[in-house]
Amino acid sequence: MLRASTALLLALAPLTLPTPAGAVPLADAVERIPLADESRTGYTRDSFRHWNTGLNPADGCNTRKEAILAKAVEAPQVADHCALTGGSWLGEYDNMVVTSAARLDVDHFVPLAEVFDSK
Repeated sequence: MLRASTALLLALAPLTLPTPAGAVPLADAVERIPLADESRTGYTRDSFRHWNTGLNPADGCNTRKEAILAKAVEAPQVADHCALTGGSWLGEYDNMVVTSAARLDVDHFVPLAEVFDSK
């Protein structure tokens, strides 16, 4: 009975939260973002050399492969120059099982080309 009464009171009571001065609804804020044409003129991925030698330069695993190894559900075999075979990974967003490290993208949440376009 207590739960039902509490639920009824919450349903009937208006939920009000203090709004900071100048706050606007999300949809209005999104509409205020300026739009501009994007241009890939001058973009080459090779301009963004960002993989370093990793924690142990002697093992041949750069930071990308170290991240892949750390996220493996089933560890892959690591050969010379950090060549990965076997293993499996669970997709962060779709829970799909991936069995090829080459199919994994771990480097960017926003593609470099999009960053370049949005400068």
